[in-house]
Amino acid sequence: MGTQYHISLVLSKAHSTDSDELKKKIDNLLQKINQQMSTYIPDSEISHFNQYKQLSWFSVSDDIAHVVSNAQSISKITSGAFDITIAPLVDLWGFGTKTQLSLPLDTQITLALKEVGYQLLEVKISPPALRKLNKNLHIDLSAIAKGFAVDKISALLNQEGYKNYLVEIGGEIHLEGKNQSDKPWLVGIESPNLLKPTVNKSLQLSNISLATSGDYRNYFVKDGIRFSHTINPSTGKPITHKLASITVLHESTMMADAYATALMVLGENKGKDFAKTHNLKVNMIIRNNDSGFSVWKNFDETKLVH
Repeated sequence: MGTQYHISLVLSKAHSTDSDELKKKIDNLLQKINQQMSTYIPDSEISHFNQYKQLSWFSVSDDIAHVVSNAQSISKITSGAFDITIAPLVDLWGFGTKTQLSLPLDTQITLALKEVGYQLLEVKISPPALRKLNKNLHIDLSAIAKGFAVDKISALLNQEGYKNYLVEIGGEIHLEGKNQSDKPWLVGIESPNLLKPTVNKSLQLSNISLATSGDYRNYFVKDGIRFSHTINPSTGKPITHKLASITVLHESTMMADAYATALMVLGENKGKDFAKTHNLKVNMIIRNNDSGFSVWKNFDETKLVH
């Protein structure tokens, strides 16, 4: 997945663990998910589908079908702000598997947009399969797969009998129970200012997931203009609004992961409306005209611990 993972376990006095054996199980699980969903592995399941040039159904694993089905649901509810078929545009701007040394031409963007659109992809759960309605369609699960992996590891830890833990992959987090001090887990939301790294806000949480999307880590500057890695599927171009960071809280890390990307595309105003309409708990960090930041959230953090 091109990132690191971190797991903290709190053991009871009666609970012993073989950390090496547990780490092996977790690594095997992550390797399996990577082999399913990584576009950087030529023989991964998703790579085979992307290379498939037919319009007939393509058999996939249950996991792929599950993730794609949920991705498609979020695409519909966000009117395409979240779109796993955006891979050609991501590559075109140099943020994917291909390197782009200069800005793409408008004609290139127009051509890429013809091969992008969640409506061009179909999925069925039983038997699990995907189908392209455009033979050149490519999918990229990088905005949802890390959250899915966090949920899978959490399920494994539950199965192994652990009650208190923190699982984090690339910033996507699930928190269960309490920390070693028998208190809710303390999570910091980073300020979008890499020149002066600070914690913008701290939250005490348990039994919940959160995911953050921002425009401040992966970008490039050309002729004085900043181009974010977050691409708007409707325009084919990087986002340009003032929303610098969005954190979404949800019972599912996979859903939090995808919603964070979707709201990052929607921006401050549409993102607020969406969060209110769909009862989605979010924390926004917004750029001000004076180069500072303001924060907007729609939840009472004291009620998140249960």
